[in-house]
Amino acid sequence: MGFILFVHIAVAILLVITILMQAGRGGGLAESFASAESMFGTQTNKFLVRTSTVLAVIFLLTSLVLAMYGAKGERSLMSGQKLLPQAAATPVAQPVVNATQ
Repeated sequence: MGFILFVHIAVAILLVITILMQAGRGGGLAESFASAESMFGTQTNKFLVRTSTVLAVIFLLTSLVLAMYGAKGERSLMSGQKLLPQAAATPVAQPVVNATQ
């Protein structure tokens, strides 16, 4: 399960980066990454759309797998944790009332 969690986090980070690099109506961050177009050629937008689609599918699949593992667990995630020590049920001393007044 640790490997799936690692893949899930890595895909989430890559997905955010690829979505931010795409040129949208406002230009996006693709204008800042001018080297991306020189690296991928004129098909940069098409490549980024396909990459983000593949990453989104992987993200969805890893999310479902992690949800199924979480639902199958018979024990709580907190079952191995130590709880705060319970206060002993000691009687509280009542204040002495002076009856001579």
